[in-house]
Amino acid sequence: MPPSVTQTPRFLLHHHHHHHHRHQWRFPLSSPSDALHSRRRLPRRPSPSHSWVRASHSLPDTQTLVSSSSSASSSLHPSSEILRTRDALVSRQKTAVEVVEEYLDRLRRTEPLLRCFLHVATEAALREAEDLDRRIAGGEEVGELAGVVVAVKDNLCTANMPSTAGSRILEGYRPPFDATAVRRMRERGAIVVGKTNMDEFGMGSSTEGSAFQATLNPWDTSRVPGGSSGGSAAAVAARQCVISLGSDTGGSVRQPASFCGVVGIKPTYGRVSRFGLMAYASSLDVVGCFGSSVVDSAILLQVISGHDKMDATSSKHDVPKYASELSPKEYLESKPLKGLRVGVIRETLGEGVDLSVASSVQGAVSHLEELGAAVREVSVPSFDLGLPAYYILASSEASSNLARYDGVRYGNQVSAGELSSLYGNSRANGFGPEVKRRILMGTYALSAGYFDAYYKRAQKVRTLVQKSFKAALDENDLLVSPAAPTVAYKIGEKANDPLAMYAGDIMTVNVNLAGLPALVLPCGLVEVNNTSLPVGLQMIGAGFDEATLLRVGHIFEQTCQSSQFIPPMLADDFVS
Repeated sequence: MPPSVTQTPRFLLHHHHHHHHRHQWRFPLSSPSDALHSRRRLPRRPSPSHSWVRASHSLPDTQTLVSSSSSASSSLHPSSEILRTRDALVSRQKTAVEVVEEYLDRLRRTEPLLRCFLHVATEAALREAEDLDRRIAGGEEVGELAGVVVAVKDNLCTANMPSTAGSRILEGYRPPFDATAVRRMRERGAIVVGKTNMDEFGMGSSTEGSAFQATLNPWDTSRVPGGSSGGSAAAVAARQCVISLGSDTGGSVRQPASFCGVVGIKPTYGRVSRFGLMAYASSLDVVGCFGSSVVDSAILLQVISGHDKMDATSSKHDVPKYASELSPKEYLESKPLKGLRVGVIRETLGEGVDLSVASSVQGAVSHLEELGAAVREVSVPSFDLGLPAYYILASSEASSNLARYDGVRYGNQVSAGELSSLYGNSRANGFGPEVKRRILMGTYALSAGYFDAYYKRAQKVRTLVQKSFKAALDENDLLVSPAAPTVAYKIGEKANDPLAMYAGDIMTVNVNLAGLPALVLPCGLVEVNNTSLPVGLQMIGAGFDEATLLRVGHIFEQTCQSSQFIPPMLADDFVS
């Protein structure tokens, strides 16, 4: 089985019919197989007549936005690097080679300090840019990501580059194919500049768990960028690329987005194909997006979403034109969020959350109120149970998924006299300490004497978490919380304390257990020892309702009076 093969999670195999006597909202089921994928999703509410839903209908759709040869697209969304890049290429103000060179130049200057990438494909990127320039000169139509420099997390397979998942056991491995998400980006003209650093197999929250190097935070190089997608988040924050792909099993897109001051999207489980994503916990893993603006993240999500015959768990739900539903600032009414119901999760702003983080999030909530949203506090009673349940379930699935790296089927081989020693030595040499720890925990939880007490009980808690979120989202259009209980912490601060590292995932793991979509965007800066560090606001939506999260996030981003979220190390490049 290849390292990326997707497996149908247990909860999709045991499917029971539930009848809901309410209208579907926004995303009706289109086929019987959709019913399977939506089994654990939340029933939709009747469509509201909110002004913030209707306001965007007169806008051109994304295809129109990005295929226009005028500068109208980027003038509608000045924060979008994707639209600006495409405008510059189509209007012949710049060539694709010039665009790529600009990002490569910044990457060369910043990479020795930050170490975001495990592999940089300089020559391949320039070749692809030259080819794109020839096609534009010949009058060919180009895709919506034409000339856009993207980075890809190293657990997503790329045909022409190493794909190691941050592990020595896969050092030098080059897959013969692209992951579906990568292929869809390339088909739209994206130029992949390299593979980003990550905690080994996605197991970690600081990117210190990489077998190759630690990535540093562009806001303060004595601090971690978060993880496990720390390389992808830091690369976007440092403007080494325009957008990037990450993966999120328990917060691995959202927590680094918060630490690095960028926008991160964790889609609904099944929205994006997992084919070509090296499996960690198959019922929790999703491919996510990073961008420096909500518009860019929305365009990327639209490109990579949709059913894929190579992944039985990918949904056949229609993919909305996310970017065309985003209203430019000049289109907004004085109370653009009037009628929106926002629930603040009570359990996320109490003990264990830094006061400065709680204060920033409260400020963001007040801003949503000023924009017309009806805000109230809600309780998700099972919230604190999510963390232990997540670590049992994720470790259990990992112990099964990582069995394929045995030095025979996959992984670098350590020769030995007999087969069991070959397996043991290959795995002992190839895996790092955190991966071994989680394999051991998962194997223990699945063992005959302990299965009921641990794995089975954790699955019951997962159901409780899903029901808690369903109840909260029946009464609210979206829920908000911090993305992490702290700002970015010092390198080495939690490296030797796994439980402290695990506790940092408290804000994010429940969303994966429930399979829901969530958006993280920067909502403030906190001063720590004369250094400004970003804080992320997490918005959680109902299943397959990424569109609402993106619309609200975009309005928040445009109307929030905070400073631009550009790390001080880039001040000279981006003085506006």
